Parts: sequence; C-alpha cells; structure tokens
Amino acid sequence: MRIKQISVFLENKSGRLAKVTRVLGDNGINIRALSIADTTDFGILRLIVNDPDRAYGVLKESGFSVNATDVIAVEIPDTPGGLAGALECLREANINIEYLYAFLTRVSRAALVVFRVEQIDEAVRVLREKGVRILDGAEVYNL
Repeated sequence: MRIKQISVFLENKSGRLAKVTRVLGDNGINIRALSIADTTDFGILRLIVNDPDRAYGVLKESGFSVNATDVIAVEIPDTPGGLAGALECLREANINIEYLYAFLTRVSRAALVVFRVEQIDEAVRVLREKGVRILDGAEVYNL
C-alpha cells in the first residue's frame, strides 16, 4: 500500500519548476499530484507520477537533486469533515503526520490525500480498521 513520491530540491529561481515539468513531459511521465513548499532560497517539489522509478532516473540524469519517499494515498469522502475522520484515527493511534496534500480525481466523488507519516505500516493498519480505503501504487499511478 506504499506509493513512491518523488521529491525534487529546487533553487527558488525563475524557470526551475518549468524545467522539471518539461523533463518529465519529454520523457512521457505524467504528473498525478504535486505539492511545493518553498522558502526564499529554495523549494521542495513533491510529485506523484505514473512512473516514479523512471522519473527519478531522468530527473537525476538532468542534474536535479532527487529523492524517493514512501507515502500512502488515502481515499477520503469529499464531504465536510471527511478529512477530519481520517486525521482523528491517526491521532488516536499517536501517529504523527509529517505532511499531506490532497487532490481530486475524475473517477470518483472522493478526494485522495497523500500522507507522509513516520509509521506507514501502522497508519495503514489503523486506517483500514476504521474502514478507510488505502490505494495501492497501481491505482494511483494510473489515475
């Protein structure tokens, strides 16, 4: 139930984000979700793509500082309080969330939330016990 997220360290300069997306596009890699956290001098671009191993390789070859991280993708009802339910499950189990980001899909009425947690296997177990659907890599990469 783990999915691979690609993280790219970017200098906060004009055109750097465009270059990353061009490298991916030119190599037939489709972005499924992204998040960027930035400061004055740099940013961390987090990506879910259809082919994470290939994305890692082509970005590395293009000179980017790249890292692969395991995350989980959770299906959340797209209703008021939907996210709160999943977060409360993790809080009750004392599982810390390092960060998260969300996206909607065209195929369901649910939101998908990508979680980076310290204890991935425990988080998956807790969420499943509460009836929360965890997506596998193939489902996410093929959205």
